[in-house]
Amino acid sequence: MSLSLFPCCVGSPGEATPNFVLMMVDDLGIGDVGCYGNDTVRTPNIDKLARGGVKLTQHIAAAPLCTPSRTAFMTGRYPLRSGLGAKGRVQVILFLAGSGGLPPNETTFAKVLQTRGYATGLVGKWHLGVNCESRDDHCHHPNNHGFDYFYGLPFTLYDDCKPGGKPDILGDVQGKLWHLSLVAAVAFLTLVSVRVTGLFEVGKKTIGALALLWLASFSVWYVPFKLLGTWNCILMRNRDVVEQPMNLETLTGRLVSEAERFVERNQHKPFLLFLSLAHVHTPLFKSKGFAGKSRNGLYGDNVEEADWMMGRVVDVIEKLNLSERTLIYFTSDHGGHIESSEASGGWNGIYRGGKAMGGWEGGIRVPGIFHWPGRLPAGKVIEEPTSLMDVYPTLVNLAGGELPKDRILDGHDLLPLLEGRSRRSEHEFMFHYCGMYLNAARWHPHNSNAIFKVHFFTPNFSPPGAGGCYETKHCMCHGGYVTYHNPPLMFNLAEDPSERTALTAETEPRYTEVLRQISQAVEEHRKTLQPVPNQLSWGNVLWKPWLQPCCGTFPFCSCSEARGSLNVCL
Repeated sequence: MSLSLFPCCVGSPGEATPNFVLMMVDDLGIGDVGCYGNDTVRTPNIDKLARGGVKLTQHIAAAPLCTPSRTAFMTGRYPLRSGLGAKGRVQVILFLAGSGGLPPNETTFAKVLQTRGYATGLVGKWHLGVNCESRDDHCHHPNNHGFDYFYGLPFTLYDDCKPGGKPDILGDVQGKLWHLSLVAAVAFLTLVSVRVTGLFEVGKKTIGALALLWLASFSVWYVPFKLLGTWNCILMRNRDVVEQPMNLETLTGRLVSEAERFVERNQHKPFLLFLSLAHVHTPLFKSKGFAGKSRNGLYGDNVEEADWMMGRVVDVIEKLNLSERTLIYFTSDHGGHIESSEASGGWNGIYRGGKAMGGWEGGIRVPGIFHWPGRLPAGKVIEEPTSLMDVYPTLVNLAGGELPKDRILDGHDLLPLLEGRSRRSEHEFMFHYCGMYLNAARWHPHNSNAIFKVHFFTPNFSPPGAGGCYETKHCMCHGGYVTYHNPPLMFNLAEDPSERTALTAETEPRYTEVLRQISQAVEEHRKTLQPVPNQLSWGNVLWKPWLQPCCGTFPFCSCSEARGSLNVCL
């Protein structure tokens, strides 16, 4: 890996090294934000960033789910290059004590910025793994991927994190294990009763075997699944578990305070802060200062709370007179989860589909705002295709760093586009994956405003006629869960951004050319892919007790952090 170790300086002599504040909301739909068309949810702080900066209207996530999208964001590479493209139903990291995650040999932008003398901090959600072989190797941990400081959720939010929440992980597997344990228990008690009453002879070995079967089936169900709130829902400060299970009621205030303190501690040197919010992933928060305040129910309350959190961080930047040397970036990791009943207020705007729906625009088109007073024009809108993967080379080049030469990067430096020195995106082609399967691709021809997109397959919505996969809660990418299209479905997003009317040879003069160009691009793209270990295999995602982060003596893991309060001025 070729990373140059330079002293802390940037490009041209006398140019100040910029700070970077990256703010990512979880599961936020592009239509949930005021400056992207929402007129019922209040997002004044995000809207202010857009007015004073550059707004991207075709900002694309590399995947419609958390783990793969965040992998691409951190590495500037399509997630399957890191082994984080799924083959089956498991498309994200399911257990904190699994062994899969962001491979240690990947080079994140945080690692590169460390070599440039940056203080690097991550506050909030990670969801890219923790350990590989032992409870304390931290091979996937943020501290091992370029972040000097980490405070937050090494995993993510699930309904299991909320007291009384419904089982959220492998619910059908949990049901089968529970039924198996019931059958074993009934069989065991029946044979014991028969032996005690003397109806007929039953050997002790038979009874013992059934007892062991019941104990094993009950343990395999109860220990990893019924205790998920303890295993997955934790807070860490660097490598130490500071709260297990975490208290959602005070989480918002603590994340904001940690982000503010990181900026204050590092105000006199270049820093990178990645504020990765737990909002608006379910279960939704019911914070005292925001509950019942929005016009969009609990979901709207959470969006407005997330906006307030980002406003607090921006206020600190301004208070410390750091605005003119701080690039602020705002986005979401992918589109909103429209099948979630709790997130019923979520909106992906005019775009079809949502979270976990492959290449449909609603699951991958996200907000994208860059704000840098004195460097970037205010109020500028860019309608060219861009990617979350572009953030990587943009930051590294601004910091005067060197991009890795031993691997392919799929992102491009956005600064020429942001500053107006270039009017065209460097993404002539973009590829959209559902798990490890190439789901769709888009082509932005030279000297044309057209943006053609083809879908090689699409998820089967359920029930038929619905706009999502309501029966399974998430769409799948394999087998009978998808329908392949030959020829592919084709749309021109410049004219039909909602992907409602598929083009044909009769309606699109360039139809044959589009198919040929995209087919050639896909072939060239596939030549760049190399086999890597699958981080989302069953062997890597299932719970392993010896990898479980724990405060205390395993399995008696329990601790609480000092409670913070959420002070809100509305």
